[in-house]
Amino acid sequence: MRHTLPIAPQFYVTAPQPCPYLAGRMERKLFTALQGDFAETLNDSLSKQGFRRSQNVLYRPSCADCTACMSARIRVADFVPSRGQRRTLNRNADLTRKVNSPWATEEQFALFRRYLDSRHAEGGMADMDIFEFAAMVEETPVKSRVIEYDHARAPGMARGDLAAVCLTDMLDDGLSLVYSFYDPGAARRSLGTHVILDHVTLAREAGLPYVYLGYWVPGSPKMGYKAGFSALEIYKGGAWQDIGNPEDHDTETHPLSVDPIAEQVARINLPDTMTGRS
Repeated sequence: MRHTLPIAPQFYVTAPQPCPYLAGRMERKLFTALQGDFAETLNDSLSKQGFRRSQNVLYRPSCADCTACMSARIRVADFVPSRGQRRTLNRNADLTRKVNSPWATEEQFALFRRYLDSRHAEGGMADMDIFEFAAMVEETPVKSRVIEYDHARAPGMARGDLAAVCLTDMLDDGLSLVYSFYDPGAARRSLGTHVILDHVTLAREAGLPYVYLGYWVPGSPKMGYKAGFSALEIYKGGAWQDIGNPEDHDTETHPLSVDPIAEQVARINLPDTMTGRS
Protein backbone atom coordinates (compact mmCIF):
# COMPACT_ATOMS: atom_id res chain seq x y z
CA MET A 1 0.00 0.00 0.00
CA ARG A 2 1.39 3.40 -0.96
CA HIS A 3 0.91 6.33 1.38
CA THR A 4 1.08 9.96 0.25
CA LEU A 5 2.91 11.98 2.86
CA PRO A 6 1.77 15.54 3.57
CA ILE A 7 4.01 18.18 2.06
CA ALA A 8 4.54 21.31 4.14
CA PRO A 9 4.40 24.51 2.09
CA GLN A 10 7.68 26.19 1.18
CA PHE A 11 8.06 29.92 1.87
CA TYR A 12 9.94 32.39 -0.29
CA VAL A 13 10.78 36.10 -0.21
CA THR A 14 10.33 38.55 -3.08
CA ALA A 15 13.01 41.01 -4.16
CA PRO A 16 12.60 44.51 -2.67
CA GLN A 17 10.64 47.07 -4.67
CA PRO A 18 9.27 50.57 -3.94
CA CYS A 19 6.53 50.56 -1.31
CA PRO A 20 3.11 51.64 -2.68
CA TYR A 21 1.98 52.95 0.73
CA LEU A 22 4.87 54.80 2.37
CA ALA A 23 7.12 57.09 0.33
CA GLY A 24 10.84 56.38 0.31
CA ARG A 25 10.51 52.83 1.61
CA MET A 26 10.96 49.42 0.03
CA GLU A 27 8.56 46.51 0.35
CA ARG A 28 9.27 42.81 0.43
CA LYS A 29 6.81 39.90 0.72
CA LEU A 30 6.95 36.45 2.27
CA PHE A 31 4.86 34.07 0.16
CA THR A 32 3.90 30.46 -0.51
CA ALA A 33 1.95 28.62 -3.19
CA LEU A 34 -1.72 27.85 -2.61
CA GLN A 35 -2.57 24.61 -4.37
CA GLY A 36 -3.60 21.01 -3.93
CA ASP A 37 -6.12 19.30 -1.70
CA PHE A 38 -5.35 21.44 1.34
CA ALA A 39 -5.58 24.86 -0.33
CA GLU A 40 -8.67 25.94 1.58
CA THR A 41 -7.29 24.70 4.90
CA LEU A 42 -4.04 26.58 4.33
CA ASN A 43 -5.89 29.73 3.26
CA ASP A 44 -8.04 29.60 6.40
CA SER A 45 -5.04 29.03 8.66
CA LEU A 46 -2.67 31.64 7.22
CA SER A 47 -5.39 34.27 6.88
CA LYS A 48 -5.65 34.11 10.67
CA GLN A 49 -1.89 34.87 10.75
CA GLY A 50 -1.93 38.01 8.64
CA PHE A 51 -1.59 36.49 5.16
CA ARG A 52 -3.59 37.54 2.10
CA ARG A 53 -4.48 35.68 -1.10
CA SER A 54 -3.64 36.73 -4.66
CA GLN A 55 -4.75 34.06 -7.15
CA ASN A 56 -2.84 30.91 -6.11
CA VAL A 57 -0.38 32.66 -3.79
CA LEU A 58 -0.59 33.54 -0.10
CA TYR A 59 1.60 36.45 0.97
CA ARG A 60 2.41 38.65 3.94
CA PRO A 61 4.60 41.78 4.03
CA SER A 62 8.09 41.02 5.32
CA CYS A 63 9.96 44.24 4.75
CA ALA A 64 13.57 44.69 5.87
CA ASP A 65 13.08 48.07 7.57
CA CYS A 66 9.42 48.26 8.55
CA THR A 67 6.46 46.31 9.97
CA ALA A 68 3.80 48.96 9.30
CA CYS A 69 1.54 46.76 7.14
CA MET A 70 -0.81 44.99 9.54
CA SER A 71 -3.71 42.76 8.54
CA ALA A 72 -7.04 44.19 9.72
CA ARG A 73 -10.42 42.63 10.40
CA ILE A 74 -13.77 43.72 11.83
CA ARG A 75 -15.36 41.83 14.72
CA VAL A 76 -18.85 41.47 13.30
CA ALA A 77 -20.67 40.96 16.62
CA ASP A 78 -19.24 44.19 18.07
CA PHE A 79 -19.45 46.38 14.99
CA VAL A 80 -21.63 49.49 15.21
CA PRO A 81 -21.75 51.79 12.17
CA SER A 82 -20.95 55.44 12.69
CA ARG A 83 -23.41 58.17 11.78
CA GLY A 84 -21.58 58.75 8.51
CA GLN A 85 -21.59 55.04 7.70
CA ARG A 86 -25.33 54.87 8.30
CA ARG A 87 -25.72 57.73 5.82
CA THR A 88 -23.64 55.74 3.33
CA LEU A 89 -25.97 52.77 3.70
CA ASN A 90 -28.99 55.01 3.15
CA ARG A 91 -27.46 56.63 0.06
CA ASN A 92 -26.89 53.22 -1.48
CA ALA A 93 -30.20 51.64 -0.55
CA ASP A 94 -31.10 51.60 -4.26
CA LEU A 95 -28.26 49.22 -5.12
CA THR A 96 -28.94 45.56 -5.74
CA ARG A 97 -26.45 42.94 -4.53
CA LYS A 98 -25.79 39.81 -6.57
CA VAL A 99 -23.47 37.00 -5.41
CA ASN A 100 -21.84 35.16 -8.32
CA SER A 101 -19.33 32.39 -8.91
CA PRO A 102 -15.80 33.71 -9.63
CA TRP A 103 -16.28 34.46 -13.31
CA ALA A 104 -15.02 37.63 -15.01
CA THR A 105 -17.19 39.65 -17.41
CA GLU A 106 -16.53 42.48 -19.86
CA GLU A 107 -18.78 44.76 -17.79
CA GLN A 108 -16.68 44.10 -14.69
CA PHE A 109 -13.48 44.78 -16.61
CA ALA A 110 -14.80 48.08 -18.00
CA LEU A 111 -15.57 49.23 -14.45
CA PHE A 112 -12.20 47.94 -13.26
CA ARG A 113 -10.40 49.99 -15.94
CA ARG A 114 -12.31 53.16 -15.05
CA TYR A 115 -11.48 52.61 -11.39
CA LEU A 116 -7.75 52.06 -12.02
CA ASP A 117 -7.43 54.98 -14.44
CA SER A 118 -9.02 57.29 -11.87
CA ARG A 119 -7.56 56.00 -8.59
CA HIS A 120 -4.42 53.96 -9.32
CA ALA A 121 -3.09 55.06 -12.69
CA GLU A 122 0.52 54.68 -11.48
CA GLY A 123 -0.02 51.48 -9.49
CA GLY A 124 1.26 48.00 -10.18
CA MET A 125 -2.07 46.91 -11.73
CA ALA A 126 -2.37 49.86 -14.09
CA ASP A 127 -1.42 47.85 -17.20
CA MET A 128 -3.64 44.83 -16.57
CA ASP A 129 -5.54 43.65 -19.64
CA ILE A 130 -8.77 41.67 -19.73
CA PHE A 131 -6.95 38.32 -19.66
CA GLU A 132 -4.97 39.26 -16.56
CA PHE A 133 -8.15 40.55 -14.97
CA ALA A 134 -9.89 37.26 -15.72
CA ALA A 135 -6.99 35.38 -14.13
CA MET A 136 -7.24 37.54 -10.99
CA VAL A 137 -10.92 36.69 -10.64
CA GLU A 138 -11.08 33.11 -11.85
CA GLU A 139 -7.78 31.53 -10.77
CA THR A 140 -8.79 30.70 -7.23
CA PRO A 141 -8.16 27.33 -5.55
CA VAL A 142 -10.47 28.22 -2.66
CA LYS A 143 -14.16 29.05 -2.20
CA SER A 144 -14.56 32.55 -3.67
CA ARG A 145 -17.42 34.71 -4.88
CA VAL A 146 -17.75 37.81 -7.04
CA ILE A 147 -20.23 40.16 -5.38
CA GLU A 148 -21.73 42.80 -7.67
CA TYR A 149 -23.69 45.92 -6.76
CA ASP A 150 -25.76 47.52 -9.49
CA HIS A 151 -28.38 50.23 -9.89
CA ALA A 152 -32.00 49.17 -10.13
CA ARG A 153 -33.65 50.12 -13.40
CA ALA A 154 -37.25 50.06 -14.55
CA PRO A 155 -39.66 47.54 -12.96
CA GLY A 156 -39.22 44.09 -14.40
CA MET A 157 -35.57 44.61 -15.39
CA ALA A 158 -33.16 42.32 -13.58
CA ARG A 159 -30.03 44.50 -13.74
CA GLY A 160 -28.85 48.04 -14.11
CA ASP A 161 -25.49 49.77 -14.42
CA LEU A 162 -22.72 48.13 -12.44
CA ALA A 163 -21.63 50.32 -9.50
CA ALA A 164 -19.18 48.17 -7.52
CA VAL A 165 -17.61 44.71 -7.51
CA CYS A 166 -15.78 42.74 -4.81
CA LEU A 167 -13.84 39.49 -5.15
CA THR A 168 -14.43 37.79 -1.80
CA ASP A 169 -13.01 34.64 -0.21
CA MET A 170 -15.21 32.62 2.12
CA LEU A 171 -13.02 31.60 5.07
CA ASP A 172 -14.05 29.27 7.89
CA ASP A 173 -14.26 32.26 10.25
CA GLY A 174 -15.22 35.14 7.98
CA LEU A 175 -15.31 36.92 4.66
CA SER A 176 -12.08 38.22 3.16
CA LEU A 177 -12.23 41.12 0.70
CA VAL A 178 -9.55 40.12 -1.79
CA TYR A 179 -10.07 43.07 -4.14
CA SER A 180 -12.84 45.59 -4.67
CA PHE A 181 -13.40 48.34 -7.23
CA TYR A 182 -16.21 50.74 -7.95
CA ASP A 183 -17.49 53.61 -10.07
CA PRO A 184 -15.02 56.50 -9.57
CA GLY A 185 -17.63 58.98 -10.77
CA ALA A 186 -19.93 58.31 -7.81
CA ALA A 187 -17.76 59.76 -5.04
CA ARG A 188 -20.75 60.96 -3.02
CA ARG A 189 -21.94 57.37 -2.60
CA SER A 190 -18.73 56.24 -0.79
CA LEU A 191 -19.02 52.91 -2.57
CA GLY A 192 -15.85 51.44 -1.06
CA THR A 193 -17.26 51.98 2.41
CA HIS A 194 -20.62 50.59 1.34
CA VAL A 195 -19.02 47.36 0.10
CA ILE A 196 -17.36 46.83 3.50
CA LEU A 197 -20.57 47.61 5.40
CA ASP A 198 -22.53 45.20 3.24
CA HIS A 199 -19.94 42.47 3.86
CA VAL A 200 -20.46 42.97 7.58
CA THR A 201 -24.16 42.37 6.95
CA LEU A 202 -23.40 39.25 4.88
CA ALA A 203 -21.05 37.87 7.53
CA ARG A 204 -23.60 38.51 10.29
CA GLU A 205 -26.32 36.72 8.32
CA ALA A 206 -23.97 33.76 7.73
CA GLY A 207 -22.92 33.57 11.37
CA LEU A 208 -19.29 34.40 10.56
CA PRO A 209 -17.36 36.38 13.21
CA TYR A 210 -14.99 38.43 11.04
CA VAL A 211 -14.65 40.54 7.89
CA TYR A 212 -11.03 40.71 6.72
CA LEU A 213 -10.12 44.03 5.10
CA GLY A 214 -6.55 43.50 3.95
CA TYR A 215 -3.75 45.65 5.33
CA TRP A 216 -3.94 48.76 7.45
CA VAL A 217 -0.83 50.93 7.28
CA PRO A 218 -0.29 53.70 9.86
CA GLY A 219 0.78 56.89 8.12
CA SER A 220 -0.61 55.85 4.73
CA PRO A 221 -3.46 58.02 3.35
CA LYS A 222 -4.51 55.12 1.09
CA MET A 223 -5.11 52.82 4.06
CA GLY A 224 -6.13 55.24 6.80
CA TYR A 225 -9.86 54.87 6.14
CA LYS A 226 -9.88 51.35 7.62
CA ALA A 227 -9.30 52.77 11.11
CA GLY A 228 -12.72 54.45 10.79
CA PHE A 229 -14.56 51.14 11.27
CA SER A 230 -15.49 50.20 14.81
CA ALA A 231 -14.49 46.85 16.37
CA LEU A 232 -11.34 46.80 14.21
CA GLU A 233 -8.56 44.37 15.08
CA ILE A 234 -5.01 44.30 13.70
CA TYR A 235 -2.55 41.42 13.54
CA LYS A 236 0.53 42.65 15.37
CA GLY A 237 3.33 40.82 17.13
CA GLY A 238 1.87 37.44 16.19
CA ALA A 239 -1.58 38.07 17.66
CA TRP A 240 -4.84 39.85 16.94
CA GLN A 241 -5.53 42.90 19.09
CA ASP A 242 -7.92 45.82 19.11
CA ILE A 243 -6.48 48.70 17.12
CA GLY A 244 -6.99 51.17 19.97
CA ASN A 245 -5.54 54.59 19.14
CA PRO A 246 -4.15 54.40 15.57
CA GLU A 247 -1.38 56.85 16.46
CA ASP A 248 0.04 54.34 18.95
CA HIS A 249 1.29 52.20 16.06
CA ASP A 250 3.52 54.75 14.33
CA THR A 251 6.70 53.12 15.72
CA GLU A 252 6.11 50.10 13.46
CA THR A 253 7.95 52.00 10.73
CA HIS A 254 11.21 51.67 12.72
CA PRO A 255 13.75 49.11 11.36
CA LEU A 256 14.35 47.63 14.83
CA SER A 257 10.77 46.35 14.83
CA VAL A 258 11.65 43.74 12.17
CA ASP A 259 12.42 40.11 13.05
CA PRO A 260 14.71 37.97 10.84
CA ILE A 261 12.98 36.03 8.05
CA ALA A 262 13.91 32.66 9.56
CA GLU A 263 12.22 33.58 12.84
CA GLN A 264 9.12 34.79 11.03
CA VAL A 265 8.80 31.50 9.13
CA ALA A 266 9.48 29.41 12.23
CA ARG A 267 6.55 31.05 14.02
CA ILE A 268 4.01 30.26 11.27
CA ASN A 269 1.49 27.68 12.47
CA LEU A 270 0.58 25.22 9.73
CA PRO A 271 -2.54 23.01 9.73
CA ASP A 272 -1.95 19.54 11.19
CA THR A 273 -3.06 18.00 7.89
CA MET A 274 -0.01 19.56 6.20
CA THR A 275 2.58 18.64 8.82
CA GLY A 276 1.67 15.04 9.53
CA ARG A 277 0.64 15.83 13.12
CA SER A 278 -2.50 14.15 14.42
